[in-house]
Amino acid sequence: MGTKKIPFRADHVGSLLRPQVIHQARKDVQEGRLSAEALREIETTEIKRIVDKQIEVGLEAVTDGEFRRRFWHTDFLEHLNGVEGFVPDKGYAFRKGETERYDIRVSGKVSFNPDHPFIKDFIEFQKIVAGRAVAKQTIPSPNQLFNKGVRNKAIYPDIEAYADDVIQTYRDVVQAFYKAGCRYLQFDDVYIAGLSAPDIPFNDGDVTRDTLIQLALRVVNEVLKDKPEDLYVTTHLCRGNYRSDWAFSGSYDLIAPTLFAKEQVDGFFLEYDDERSGDFNPLSYIPEGGPRVVLGLITSKFGELEDKEVIRARIKEASEKIPFEQICLSPQCGFASTHHGNELTEDQQWEKLRFIVELSKELWGTKVSTN
Repeated sequence: MGTKKIPFRADHVGSLLRPQVIHQARKDVQEGRLSAEALREIETTEIKRIVDKQIEVGLEAVTDGEFRRRFWHTDFLEHLNGVEGFVPDKGYAFRKGETERYDIRVSGKVSFNPDHPFIKDFIEFQKIVAGRAVAKQTIPSPNQLFNKGVRNKAIYPDIEAYADDVIQTYRDVVQAFYKAGCRYLQFDDVYIAGLSAPDIPFNDGDVTRDTLIQLALRVVNEVLKDKPEDLYVTTHLCRGNYRSDWAFSGSYDLIAPTLFAKEQVDGFFLEYDDERSGDFNPLSYIPEGGPRVVLGLITSKFGELEDKEVIRARIKEASEKIPFEQICLSPQCGFASTHHGNELTEDQQWEKLRFIVELSKELWGTKVSTN
């Protein structure tokens, strides 16, 4: 990896639009016309295609597009020991309605499963990448296990004891991915973004919002306390991304003094594609010379390409709060946080990513990964 810095000047959150061949294959599996093994072969073929495409558009970090997942978080979490998937009475609440109904909950003591399928998936993915780019792995943040309704209070009446098990579980997760060859790991975190949304009632009867903000910081920092020096870990703070819809609004003001100032990650992927995100003032809490800030100024929710001069102006505005050399550029979220995908075409998706690479080269030089 040399002197390259992660996150890269031109980066992306991770998920990509699933092609129709995968949608059809999954339907065929559900209806008994196709085997799970055949589905996996189709997914692998499509992952190879989109890895090539990411490299073609100039990205230095590539993902598997999350092509083997239904949802960005539940597929990973339900394979931890003590966590199960289930179909709730309602889906997640979004502005235009609810999502497809599926969620996770704690059913026993939480720990890492050494046979977690995501480890095998990453090993296969890295072979596909074959050193042509950095293989980036995205997983839900440990803090997603603190989402309301997940903790079983009969099993974990004390939230601090629950936190201790979650921390150890994710320490084991981090080490397993590192052993598998991962050097770029991203924690996706709707929960922390939600802590900064004033309209979300986070007081769960026994815990205040301020306490939860402090706990969220402890969880991530203790997970990363002993991480290898050559493993880069970033976090993406998301306000919901489902079929081009969003779940909540709110600036980062409430969490910035604690999480932006003290979270020991290598970079923050922050959503700044519309007015729901607030201004850039919270960026001033990020230490100078500390984590890079990946500004999600390019929306993944619709296909129209942004005005280059508008994006330049916004980056200049952000650089008044944090040094220009700490800034990177990406879409505000993935293009398909769930298997449904956002409302744009695959060609528009690639144009967005190509646009980010080209603009980053113009702003920071031809080698977009270096200072």
